[in-house]
Amino acid sequence: MTIRERIERNEELTLIREACFSRNSRGRELFEELDSYRTCFMHDRDRIIHSKSFRRLKHKTQVYIKTTGDHYRTRLTHTLEVSQIARTIARGIAVNEDLVEAITLGHDIGHVAFAHNGEEVLNERLPGGFRHNEQSIRVLKKLEKEGKGLNITYEVLDGILHHSGLKSGETSSTLEGQIARFADKIAYVNHDIDDSIRAGLLRTEDLPSEFVEVLGKTHSRRIDTLVRNLVDKTNDNILSGQLVVALPDDVFQALYGLRAFLFKNIYNGEHLREERNKAKFVLEKLFDYYMEHVSEMPVLFKKIASEEGTERAVADYIAGMTDDYAIILFNQIYVPKIVIY
Repeated sequence: MTIRERIERNEELTLIREACFSRNSRGRELFEELDSYRTCFMHDRDRIIHSKSFRRLKHKTQVYIKTTGDHYRTRLTHTLEVSQIARTIARGIAVNEDLVEAITLGHDIGHVAFAHNGEEVLNERLPGGFRHNEQSIRVLKKLEKEGKGLNITYEVLDGILHHSGLKSGETSSTLEGQIARFADKIAYVNHDIDDSIRAGLLRTEDLPSEFVEVLGKTHSRRIDTLVRNLVDKTNDNILSGQLVVALPDDVFQALYGLRAFLFKNIYNGEHLREERNKAKFVLEKLFDYYMEHVSEMPVLFKKIASEEGTERAVADYIAGMTDDYAIILFNQIYVPKIVIY
């Protein structure tokens, strides 16, 4: 018996029957021999962590653009917080923690620089629109490894695709994917409140009292309330034959109430409007420039331009940029240099 087979046997002994067992994966688009040490989902997790796209998340904005403080979240630290929350939930429900971890580590790998401001620019410029969950799939299937992709399993791709932005009623085919979707929202609602308070844009007493009374007054208490209620409600659902990850109605309304509050007062609020507009301007100008200078993009994106169109190639190139790299390119292209001494 290989180590992988021993791990797969442990899954059968410890996970509920509704979990997604590694040995039952629908597999990869391109056939590969199974690893003797790792299950397919463990292998996916490792591939994502070791990818260049994952490393670039450390220099992509979560909410606050170009902060001088070291304690504000980035897209990478957001991803790690989502993963930690999701793994706790997975253990509480007794589903596949390795699958949950792979999904959450890859869920934002296609996110654009400058937070959702970058996504808005590409959504306006790319025919058919741009959605970061779909871009994450594209990164993993087509853009990583110089166009070869990482050959990730169906279940991980499904969970990443369904973590955000789909039509009402669409959901992941696995409980693990549903967990990832909730963990993402639990993480960003709470850490964006924390960062906004740190930035002096919110005070604890500004939070709507009707939601705070349900979830708790502190960052840790709110996360604890949400995780416990999600585990308990989901376990009840499974026992009654409903394979649905969910929160009790009052807790769900409180979470989405705080989310709506953040959209109104922080994400789309006046405090950050000037910086949001600057960030969008940088990416708009870069998009326009590379639409006219395809030959200056890396080889992979020139190939995509010839096969799928220039807009698609430019969107892929810009979506992979970090905040710093986008600013460096903008300065190189548009800011005058001193040429006379």
